[in-house]
Amino acid sequence: MKKMRTAVERLTEFQSSDLEDLCQATEEAIIDGLGFEWLKPPGRRALETYWRGVLLVPERQLFVARLDGTIVGTGQLVLPTRSNQAGAFDFRLTTFFVTPWARGHGLARGLLREVEDAARRQGAKQISLEVRATQDAAIHLYETSGYVRWGIKPRFALIRRKYIEGYYYTKDLTAEAPEGGKTLPVAVATRGPG
Repeated sequence: MKKMRTAVERLTEFQSSDLEDLCQATEEAIIDGLGFEWLKPPGRRALETYWRGVLLVPERQLFVARLDGTIVGTGQLVLPTRSNQAGAFDFRLTTFFVTPWARGHGLARGLLREVEDAARRQGAKQISLEVRATQDAAIHLYETSGYVRWGIKPRFALIRRKYIEGYYYTKDLTAEAPEGGKTLPVAVATRGPG
């Protein structure tokens, strides 16, 4: 059996079939329930517009995972805006996924490591993210990579008329990563609207 080639890189412009691959992987991830805040694929034109827009925003950096040259996953590093001097130490990770058929090759862990390294090189002291409570594989990856859960939002997402919890994580990029993550005591927000 031929070993598949894997790669993780920052994408600054689309080459060849990159945009098509990216849209296909995104549709598959949405269908698998990975989100992007979409519950069903919005259509190819909307996805193309979205991904083209990501490359235009100075505070967003797009990282991709490739399997045999095909884009199969992403992670966006979101830098603080220039006007956010007090929060300039904290970068965010968003739209992080590897499409279902490409899992099991270490791409998610490699992608996460590449995003963290890029954040460190740019002066980040901390990286933050949020994830639906239903994303067991992602939660496991984050917690075994040194991320600490600091909060729970009981009404994070509404899917099929049911509220899904969301978790908030951070990782200190200035310290050595602990063996496995940990969960801090969490205060659950229960205050209603108003």
